[in-house]
Amino acid sequence: MAPMSDQPARWTRATVYADMWADPDDDPRGGEGVSRDGELATLEDFLADYRLTLRMKCEGLAPEQLARRSVPPSTMSLLGLVRHLAEVERDWRNWLGEGDPLPKLYGGRDADFHGAVGERAVVDAAFSDLEREQAATDAALAAHPDLGERVGRDRTSIRELMVHRIDEYARHCGHADLLRECVDGRVGQ
Repeated sequence: MAPMSDQPARWTRATVYADMWADPDDDPRGGEGVSRDGELATLEDFLADYRLTLRMKCEGLAPEQLARRSVPPSTMSLLGLVRHLAEVERDWRNWLGEGDPLPKLYGGRDADFHGAVGERAVVDAAFSDLEREQAATDAALAAHPDLGERVGRDRTSIRELMVHRIDEYARHCGHADLLRECVDGRVGQ
């Protein structure tokens, strides 16, 4: 007899490879065919894939599941990650300018995680915030196609900003893998 546990059983929708999130033919990431040419296009494609991965990790969950803090005492949850990345997207626009920073979306330190509660309105607002902030940051960066250009008070290169964005999403997609597995047992790449 197996011991009882509060942990969900591991599972995947993939049928081709064990422990994959989706079968390769069903995976919307990575586009089709040959990648676009150029360093900027490569960076944008990697960022787009990580953004999509975060959304995929949140698919099909109820508000309470999205808000579940799966690794106590951490305040991290899938919903908290969505809110955090909306906040970070907004902050990256501050790197571009030399004026006053944009106000925080959710308030003081860690409010993005602390305010991630399992209510439909909070979930809907978080995804709306993320989409809006991503679009605004993308639009602001479109005015700076030269990756070597240095911007803002700290004279940060556009390349550094793009790589930092990818790093942030990649790190949090790793967190999302573990959080999702704790919520309902779904595993994947």
